[in-house]
Amino acid sequence: MNFSAPLLGSVSLLLLFLHVVHLTANASECNMFIGRWIHDESYPLYDSAACPFIEHEFTCTKNGRPDLDYTKYRWQPRDCNLTRFNGLSFLEKFRGKSIMFVGDSLSRNQWQSLTCMLHSSVPNARYNLSRVGDVSIFTFTDYRVKVMLDRNVYLVDTVQEKIGRVLKLDSIAGGKLWKQIDMLIFNTWHWWSRRGPTQPWDFIQVGNEILKDMDRMVAFEKALTTWGQWVDANIDPSKSQVFFQGISPSHYNGTLWNEPRAKNCLGQKQPLLGSTYPGGLPPAVAVLKGALSKIKKPVTLLDITNLSLLRKDGHPSIYGLGGRTGMDCSHWCLEGVPDTWNEILYNLIL
Repeated sequence: MNFSAPLLGSVSLLLLFLHVVHLTANASECNMFIGRWIHDESYPLYDSAACPFIEHEFTCTKNGRPDLDYTKYRWQPRDCNLTRFNGLSFLEKFRGKSIMFVGDSLSRNQWQSLTCMLHSSVPNARYNLSRVGDVSIFTFTDYRVKVMLDRNVYLVDTVQEKIGRVLKLDSIAGGKLWKQIDMLIFNTWHWWSRRGPTQPWDFIQVGNEILKDMDRMVAFEKALTTWGQWVDANIDPSKSQVFFQGISPSHYNGTLWNEPRAKNCLGQKQPLLGSTYPGGLPPAVAVLKGALSKIKKPVTLLDITNLSLLRKDGHPSIYGLGGRTGMDCSHWCLEGVPDTWNEILYNLIL
């Protein structure tokens, strides 16, 4: 009997099936963080003037910023399309659940963005805003959804002791607030280079060793390792999703985007329209990715650095806090870039 023809047919079908599976896998594994910004008149996703609880320092339009083009850009991944954010769908998915942002003022920037995006989707839904210690709690009472912010700039602990304020790179007692939360979005970076009057610690402790100072990048890595150990010891992936916000960039040096006359972000009205930033990624990105690779439990990186680097136009500059704080090229206007971080977050959890 001749089995060669059916056998060849079976092999062909198998190869075709594997090819389809491969294509499907590639589509589902699209990197949402590689792409470009395109002008889209259907944006922004909400009107900051109609968001009654938004903080003054992020409302650039209300603070006098005259241009609006920075609100009209949509992130377009190279190999796929993002599903447009749907606040009602988001609230239904998290009905009865809790979300917590943990980190510095860039976490506050993203938290404010998400609460405004959700509020604009259900403007008549009842909400309650309260604060307990360092935790702000925004509750959509009709959905029993809590969207919280824990102000924790280093993730590891800063403790007042006899010698002064000690930054403890091996201690993470603050983690007690993060247990049983359904979705956690962590962030730390911007405070690691602080020196002088704004530095909120006097000594660093590593194990039993007390230091006056150390290489800040090394300290950052040690803190991330401590945090990663906390994740491995405390997170049940069947109950909690964990994200890391990534490194949000600043724009204080126009040379890095091939505009040497620009000393900062003031007057920038358009994003860079390519896919890569001429000045490259900040070194903290590699340190973060290295630390994340050591964590055994699933942690998803919101790899927002490059797409945000392209948005030199998105910062408050002199239009944060009415210009009273000088030049702000670190935080972001709302509406603005953090809305895209949340739109990608939405696509990752769909």
